[in-house]
Amino acid sequence: MSARIAVLVSGRGSNLQAVLDAIADGRLDAEVAGVFSDRPDAPALQKVAPALRWSRKPRAYPDRAAFDADLADAVAASNPDWVFCAGYMRILGEAFVRRFDGRLLNVHPSLLPLYKGLQTHARALEAGDAEHGASVHFVVPELDAGAVVAQVRIPVLPGDTPETLAERLLPHEHRLVAAVLALAASGRLAERDAQVWLDGQCLFRPLRLDSAGNLQPESRA
Repeated sequence: MSARIAVLVSGRGSNLQAVLDAIADGRLDAEVAGVFSDRPDAPALQKVAPALRWSRKPRAYPDRAAFDADLADAVAASNPDWVFCAGYMRILGEAFVRRFDGRLLNVHPSLLPLYKGLQTHARALEAGDAEHGASVHFVVPELDAGAVVAQVRIPVLPGDTPETLAERLLPHEHRLVAAVLALAASGRLAERDAQVWLDGQCLFRPLRLDSAGNLQPESRA
């Protein structure tokens, strides 16, 4: 039986599209159980059938906890095996995170633990980094602090701007998302004691996506 993935979005949905494409071409044995957004006008919602869409405006709720509780109930009703934050820009509260503990993943455009939060491309350039990249990690209540499953790296080129760096990273980020979700959907991926486990073995370093789109153990060199 295919794994069910609930997807949280806030914007255009390029990572959601990467998930849908991976399902369509057989790289990901899963189905999208629902798409959930804090922005009813998010273009990402249009990528799935109306029956799979859920969106509410947070300001219509008395507080953050009330919105998160409604969102969590809606996500739970879709019976997901995994919940994936695909460009979801709202910080999830602790109650939501705990409810889906161990099956809540996020993609972040930096080589975590570097550059948690926003403006990651500009911050990598300002630091003079030779490499930039993206990470998929388990979500914990602390922002972008969960155990990292896998990363993809690209070189920073002379003359790069935040915009060109972001544009060049994005297709690699999409491949990373599809590869990690394939591990999750196949039952090979787990999180225990703030560590990533693959095939019953603890990963002490994040996996690395190679040029062929395969996840490999990170070299210790």
